Amino acid sequence: MTLPFFVYGTLRPGEVNHDLLLRGRTRSEVPGRLSGAVLYEGPGYPYAVEEPDGGVVCGELVTAHPETYAELLAELDRLEDYVPGDPRSLYERDERKVVREVDGAAVRAWVYVAAPAVAARLRTRGRPIAGGDWRVRG
Repeated sequence: MTLPFFVYGTLRPGEVNHDLLLRGRTRSEVPGRLSGAVLYEGPGYPYAVEEPDGGVVCGELVTAHPETYAELLAELDRLEDYVPGDPRSLYERDERKVVREVDGAAVRAWVYVAAPAVAARLRTRGRPIAGGDWRVRG
C-alpha cells in the first residue's frame, strides 16, 4: 500500500535524517498532527507511544515520489529498526490517521510508533515531551 509517511523527529525538514534520506525524494511535505499518541524523548531521537485517551504528536506528512517509494520505504524501515514480526524491533510501522494542518483533512499515513516493549518501558520510566513537538522540547 502506498501511503505518505508521518515524520516527527530526525526525518523532519531541517533535521539530519531528512537531508540524508528524504531530500529530493519527496513530492510534498506538509505539517500534520497525530492524535492518540504521546511523544517521548529517546537517545537522540523521539518515540511516539500510542495513548488512545490523549496526546498529540506534531510532525510532517511526507509524500514520496512514486519512483522512489519502494526503496525509500525499505530505507526508512532500516533506519527505524523495524522488521515485521521481530520482537526486537524498536518501532512498528502502523497505518494511522494524521490531520493535515493546512485544511484539517484526515489522511492515512505510515507512522513509526514505539514497539510494545519499548512503549511499556517509556510509559513507566520515560520522559514525555510536553506539547508533542520534538523541535521545541525543553
